[in-house]
Amino acid sequence: MPGRRNYFVYILTNVGRRVLYVGVTRDLRRRVAQHRAGRGAGFTRRYGVTHLVWYEVHANPISAILREKQLKAGSRRRKLQLIHAGNPGWRDLWEDL
Repeated sequence: MPGRRNYFVYILTNVGRRVLYVGVTRDLRRRVAQHRAGRGAGFTRRYGVTHLVWYEVHANPISAILREKQLKAGSRRRKLQLIHAGNPGWRDLWEDL
């Protein structure tokens, strides 16, 4: 459909995989580039959270925001399950964007 935009919910981690960050954006490539360059959220800058390990696509911003809130409110265990299901090697998906 022409003019249709996608929205993304994503999880980033740091090199040691100790920190997880959940975010939402309309432009995943631009947003992850900002995080990687240290221009992302203060949290990601402080903890070196730059590796994209999971994301999903939504057709509208409301469903993406609701999903982000659901993930943020959920347990670390649930986030780890999502990552292991879609990216068991914890590969940095930045290379695929």
